[in-house]
Amino acid sequence: MNPLTRRDFLTHTGSGIGGLALSLLLHQEARAAGSASPYAPHVTPARARVKRIIHICALGGVSHVDTFDHKPELIRRHGQDSGRKFDTFFSQPGMLLKSPFEFRRHGASGRWVSDLLPHLAGCVDDLTFIHSMRSKSSNHTPATFLMNSGFTFNGFPSMGAWISYGLGSENQNFPAYVVLPDPRQLPAGGAINWTNGFLPAVHQGVAFRSGTAEPIADLSTPGSIAPAKRGASFKFLQSLNESDAAAHPADTALAARIRAYELAAQMQLSVPELADLRGESEATRTAYGLDHSNGPTAAFARNCLLARRLSERGVRCVQVFNGGQFGSPRINWDGHEDIVENHRKQALVMDQPVAALLHDLKQRGLLDETLLLWTTEFGRTPITQGINGRGRDHHQHGFTIWMAGAGVKPGFAYGATDDIGYDAVEHPVEFYDIHATLLRLMGIDHTKLTFRHNGVDRRLTDVHGEVVEGILS
Repeated sequence: MNPLTRRDFLTHTGSGIGGLALSLLLHQEARAAGSASPYAPHVTPARARVKRIIHICALGGVSHVDTFDHKPELIRRHGQDSGRKFDTFFSQPGMLLKSPFEFRRHGASGRWVSDLLPHLAGCVDDLTFIHSMRSKSSNHTPATFLMNSGFTFNGFPSMGAWISYGLGSENQNFPAYVVLPDPRQLPAGGAINWTNGFLPAVHQGVAFRSGTAEPIADLSTPGSIAPAKRGASFKFLQSLNESDAAAHPADTALAARIRAYELAAQMQLSVPELADLRGESEATRTAYGLDHSNGPTAAFARNCLLARRLSERGVRCVQVFNGGQFGSPRINWDGHEDIVENHRKQALVMDQPVAALLHDLKQRGLLDETLLLWTTEFGRTPITQGINGRGRDHHQHGFTIWMAGAGVKPGFAYGATDDIGYDAVEHPVEFYDIHATLLRLMGIDHTKLTFRHNGVDRRLTDVHGEVVEGILS
């Protein structure tokens, strides 16, 4: 009879990772004798203005000229030929299209927002707009990768993974990087968007399954497993792990898995409490849009509220996805066919919960040490897609993102597109620059946060990136 291998054992006992509190206790002595936990908080070389980031990813390509970038010239020239050649993704250039949404100035800062986003319009005095964003791709998947990792190719560490690697976690009961995917659909590329890439595996984003009784799969011990039997299994597994680690000291995958199991043990107690929203006031639930459990905002609102709860518990980076991959019917901002129908539907899901998150962070004093970042992978064309079209194509040459919170100027606008919203003509900004700026705010020089991989000192910003000094307070 062949001896039981470690892989066979894991296969036969892999029904879950329940009972890991015992595993944690079994490893405490080994941890004390070994290297420091990768989850431990790190001291930054410079003063940090921001302790944590909440990143809202609005997927599909939000039209800047229909949300935050008011263009009177489009109204004046509506229906005309632009008189210039446009670079469009589907090569179906049409006529200039004015926004079908009414723009108005809001707040003491007088920032323009369309009536598509009435809740965020009330927040403009807290927002820092960047109207001159550019992307290197107008294809959803590589553009989404670029937004998250700084590269259009997959497999590179995401921003959250770099933050986890550089800063560790403030709360040892949670990972440093948590991801809340849209409950309706995963983003283009799926979990690659929160990969650790070549960084140690402990820095991969931990995705929660919001709206379910078990936010993290297999975290609970099956009721049929006796505690004593489970404890004996983990004690045996510990001996196999130690033997394997001694035989392969250069392989970090096993050490990362052991760390993950230990964290899972701690999360068995912390996650159920986190996901239980019954302690939130009725006013808070209503503000986020949770008062109607089956309403259009409910699922995304729950993620936004969870983002606040994770942030106040010290999670360094929380990423909240609004929208999923392309397809039909569209569950994102990809308004090719009809910009009014598409964007109204998506705005109804996104607007109220994000505005409520901002107000909630501010009210609780968390905005003084948290940065709320809202991005989309690219914008949309100022012309129709097709001569008689009602939609807009992908657009990488100029679009809008915004930030709010610690370290940035509130009620402020930086950069500009041309008079029809096509080119970023004033202070163009790339995602490299956004990543460099976020790291600066967290006390890290983006050129010095590196990891040696295949003979190259890799970094989040590759060989690019300039801090956007003009938006810093």
